Amino acid sequence: MSTRIETLNPETTTGKSKELFDAVQSKLGFIPNLIKVFGNSPATLQSYLSLGDLTASGNFSNKFREQLALAIAEENSCNYCLSAHTAIGKMNGLTDEQTEANRQGRSSDDKVTAGLQFAQSVTRNRGNVSSEELAAVKAAGYNDSDILEIVLNVVSNTLTNYVNHIAETEIDFPAVEAGKFTVNS
Repeated sequence: MSTRIETLNPETTTGKSKELFDAVQSKLGFIPNLIKVFGNSPATLQSYLSLGDLTASGNFSNKFREQLALAIAEENSCNYCLSAHTAIGKMNGLTDEQTEANRQGRSSDDKVTAGLQFAQSVTRNRGNVSSEELAAVKAAGYNDSDILEIVLNVVSNTLTNYVNHIAETEIDFPAVEAGKFTVNS
């Protein structure tokens, strides 16, 4: 559990956070520790869940959103999110080799590579990307709508990355550590 920000107990939580916990439990079959931390602020938890719904209804597949999450979590050195999205990525068809390549902003698909590298640049440079980077992602096949959705994914994932850093959320997935790679990719 988190020692810096309380990890709520779903059995004793009440009000809006309890309603949101119940919805997550119904959807996932469990309540991840990150959600239990977010529950301290129902508005923040609701925002996070809404961002998830919005990204899911956008232009990108579940698989590509997981690839983005991995690239962003690696850029932000968020072990909790790397662990969670490695597990979720496997459920969306990513191999160990693909997962590690994606964390490094790479893929066997040039368009995916361009999207991952753009997301990492947006993250690293706080949105201040160069005209050349924008031209490169467009040349790879992303349109203006796609570019804005990459930014939406950066925002959604950065929220979780930062909350996990602040809270030091206990990882409740098989642990993955930023900067450590086991597969030669």
